[in-house]
Amino acid sequence: MSDPVRLDIEDGVATITLNRPENRNALNAEMANAIVDAVDEVETTDGVRCLVLTGTEGTFCAGGNIKSMAERQGSSTDLNEAVETVQLVLSRAIQRIAEFHLPTIAKIDGVAYGAGGNLAIVPDVTVASADSKISFGFRQVGLAIDTGTSYLLPRQVGSSKAKELVFTGELLDAKAAEDLGLFKTVFEGEFEEHAAAFIDHIATGPTVALKTSKQLIEQGFSTSLKDALDNEAVAQAVVFDSHDHAEGATAFLEGREPKFEGR
Repeated sequence: MSDPVRLDIEDGVATITLNRPENRNALNAEMANAIVDAVDEVETTDGVRCLVLTGTEGTFCAGGNIKSMAERQGSSTDLNEAVETVQLVLSRAIQRIAEFHLPTIAKIDGVAYGAGGNLAIVPDVTVASADSKISFGFRQVGLAIDTGTSYLLPRQVGSSKAKELVFTGELLDAKAAEDLGLFKTVFEGEFEEHAAAFIDHIATGPTVALKTSKQLIEQGFSTSLKDALDNEAVAQAVVFDSHDHAEGATAFLEGREPKFEGR
């Protein structure tokens, strides 16, 4: 049996690939734990500059394992275990990606459904092929939302639209998802090439500045303008001392493209 996820690290890009194609990369406890383990490994690997989450076989993630849900019916013990699995395992994978300190990118080529929809939008940026689709259709299996939908989706599309998407279970095509901001960029044709260029652009950026900017944006959701300005000033003092800032300033004065090293 193949590993539920693959981790590849090359040229500063750590790629976690969901690897259960026989189940359309459905998210189960084994895969969720493997995602957490992979992120933990990336955290301790020198030279990583961004994290990419993607899927195999033209599917990103078809949500939770419906077969195992059906098998649990009629057993209160199993149902209690199912709740604990969502709370302690599946949700932990979502949170682990959300808390990762470097830029994160979801690379979607296929369907992201239910919990898979949350895996698709929890990274900082989501790029998708024109054939991709996304849905938060928990209603289709008679379930309330979980794995962070109540937090992630309204912040992307607003409260009213989030309720509509959950109430209807609508399956959005790539264009509709892009219009709502769920997919940040949709590439028409030659998806792998376009996505690779996009990822490389982020991975070769000024990593210290980018991860600091990410932290500041996240802090900005829960602070005042004055505190945000103060936080930016303090953070900038640290970034001013980075190698990449010196390179960027020098390259600007010399009229050339900077060659950032991520430090």
